[in-house]
Amino acid sequence: MSTDRTDHRLAIVGAGVMGTNIAALAVGHGVPVVLVDIADDVLAAARKTISRKLRHAQLMGSLPTDRPQGELVTSRSLRDVADATTVIEAVPELSATKAEVLTEVSRTVRPGTVLISNTSCIPVDEMAAWVARPDELVGVHFMNPAYLITMVEIIRGSGTSDPTMEAVTVLLTALGRKGLVVRDAPGFVINRLLHPLINSAAMLVADGVASVEVVDGLLEGCLGHSTGPLRTADLIGIDNLVDSLNVLYERTGDERCRPCDLMLEKVKEGSLGRKSGRGFYDYDRGV
Repeated sequence: MSTDRTDHRLAIVGAGVMGTNIAALAVGHGVPVVLVDIADDVLAAARKTISRKLRHAQLMGSLPTDRPQGELVTSRSLRDVADATTVIEAVPELSATKAEVLTEVSRTVRPGTVLISNTSCIPVDEMAAWVARPDELVGVHFMNPAYLITMVEIIRGSGTSDPTMEAVTVLLTALGRKGLVVRDAPGFVINRLLHPLINSAAMLVADGVASVEVVDGLLEGCLGHSTGPLRTADLIGIDNLVDSLNVLYERTGDERCRPCDLMLEKVKEGSLGRKSGRGFYDYDRGV
């Protein structure tokens, strides 16, 4: 199976934080991308965001220098994913939204097209009920920012076929990524560990035990975290975290996953993290 980037035609559905991250990664590695979302203003903003992320990736030396960038096409129609060799779903972590998108994409693409969900917490086997060919569905959890972090989490559902796993490996190789495979479960490995940690960190701030800066500083200085949990929350998006925590809580009953009041308050007031300019920290929206 070829790893030539010209063999790949990638479609990404969802032009939010992760959709634009993955698009920047792919375009920067010479893979053409069709990016689909529901509104022209969202897609216009996404183009600017992807350009900024590509500049950041180039400055960090994380993109190959021996190839031209892939073409980026934006669209409001899911019909434009029909010719893709792989489709990545990167919409919010809401079951109804993912079900609608994956059902329509599965009806649109040809048999043999790999369907990847960038799911944070929803199990692949749960999503398999929404697609026509469950053997072609797999989870790939890209980290944020996807254009800098080279490791990904691959979630194999009970019905995911060997050819699908092989095709995913080929695509990730073309994107300069390495993956570790985990069995399907709510939250998988990364978010089953990370999201309750972030929630607990926010509770410590709410209880007055320590400030945001102190909580992050201790995790960074004592445990070697490159980014503290609350700064990580701002990077992910606090609204996205609340959605994922709700998924985990509903499916596991783990009280550590019930979103704490401080997280819910921040979502209610629109303090969502970097993307809104304010979360646990304040940010310059122009950066």
